[in-house]
Amino acid sequence: MKAGGKYYFSRNQSGVVAFTLPQKWKQGAGLSIVATHIDSPNLRVRPISKRENAGYLQVGIETYGGGIWHSWLDRDLSLAGRVITADKTGQYSSRLVKIHRPILRIPTLAIHLDRDVNNSLKFNQETEFVPVLGLMASQLNAPGGAEEKKNDSPPVTSISENHHSSLIALLSGELSVAPEEIHDFELHLYDTQPAVLGGLNNEFIFSPRMDNQFSSFCAIEALIGTASSNLFPSLEGNVNVIALFNHEEVGSVSTTGAESNLLPSLLNRLSPTPETLGQSISRSFLLSCDMSHAIHPNYTSKHEENHKPHMNGGIVIKTNAKQRYTSDAVGAFIVKKLIEKKGGKVQEYEVRNDMTCGSTVGPHLSTIGMRTVDVGSPMLSMHSIRETAGSQ
Repeated sequence: MKAGGKYYFSRNQSGVVAFTLPQKWKQGAGLSIVATHIDSPNLRVRPISKRENAGYLQVGIETYGGGIWHSWLDRDLSLAGRVITADKTGQYSSRLVKIHRPILRIPTLAIHLDRDVNNSLKFNQETEFVPVLGLMASQLNAPGGAEEKKNDSPPVTSISENHHSSLIALLSGELSVAPEEIHDFELHLYDTQPAVLGGLNNEFIFSPRMDNQFSSFCAIEALIGTASSNLFPSLEGNVNVIALFNHEEVGSVSTTGAESNLLPSLLNRLSPTPETLGQSISRSFLLSCDMSHAIHPNYTSKHEENHKPHMNGGIVIKTNAKQRYTSDAVGAFIVKKLIEKKGGKVQEYEVRNDMTCGSTVGPHLSTIGMRTVDVGSPMLSMHSIRETAGSQ
C-alpha cells in the first residue's frame, strides 16, 4: 500500500472495508471510520426446505433477526442470495443470484375463517408462517414430469432431495447452468416492491431494508465522492475508511461481523508495530452509523419526553448510560462541531427508563480502543418489511 492509494477488501461476499490513504500517509496515522451494517431482518431458506401440504408446494424458512413478522404476510416475495455451482471442468464457484419476479407468498387466513384476526396478530412462526411456492399440479405438468424417487443415494454434495426440483430448476435458469451443477445455496426472501419517494412533497422514502442499507449507501457514496474529487490529491490527515459489517441483527458474532478481526486486520496492516498501532488507535475516530427511532404520531408515549427525533430533522446522536450506545460528551461534541461546520442539524435520542434499548456495531468496535460515537437517521417501522425514512 502506498500513500495516495485507494483500496478495498471484502470477506465472504458480505463484509466490505474500503479506504483511501492521504498523500503524506505514514504508519501510525489515525483512521476516520464510518461503520455500518448491511444485514436486515428477513426470512432464510432452510438447508432442507422441501415441504408439501394440501396440494401446495411450500418452502421451509428460518427467521433471521428481530423482524416485525406480520408485515411479511400477503407480500410479493422472491429469492436472492448465493449459489455454489460447478462448471463442466469441475471448477466450483460461489455466484450471486436474484430472482426479479414474485414466486413466494405467505397468505393470511380469510377473516371469515378467523373473526378475531384483528384482535390479535399472533401466529405460530413454525407452522403458520410457511411460504407457498406453487401448486403440486403445476409440478406434475412441468418439463420432466413429477419429481422422481431414486433408489440410489445421491452424492453428499447433491441437494436434489433437500429442495423442490422446480426451485432448483428456477435457480439453474437464472444462472444458465444445469440443475445438477447446483451444489448448495444460501437464499433469503425479499419483497419485490421497489423503493419509492412518498409524501405530499416527496419528504419520505418508503423502502425495504433501510436498516441499514440507508447508512451503508451514504457511506459508500461519501467515500467515492471524496476519492473521485479533484481535491483528493491534496487531502491530508487521517485515513478515510468505511466498514460495512454483516450479522449485526443477530449479535455481530461472525467472520464478517463487528466482533470479527476485519477492522483490527486493517489497523495492523497499516501500522504493523505495537508502537505505531497504539499511535494509530489513539488518533482514530469512529462513527457507528445505524438508524434511529423517529417520533411516531400514534405512539408518542414510547419516547422520552425530551428525546423525540423527527425525520428530516438532522442526524441523531444516540446515548445510553448502560453503554448500549457508545456516545460520550467528548465524542458527541466533536460530531456536533463537524455538523455545525456544514450547517447541519443535530438531534438527541435516549430511551425511556422503563424500556429496553437496542444496540448496534458501536459497542463492539469501541473495544478496539478508539473513540466511538453512535449516530443515526430517524425512521419509522424499523424491522418491518417496508420501512419509512426521511428523503432529505
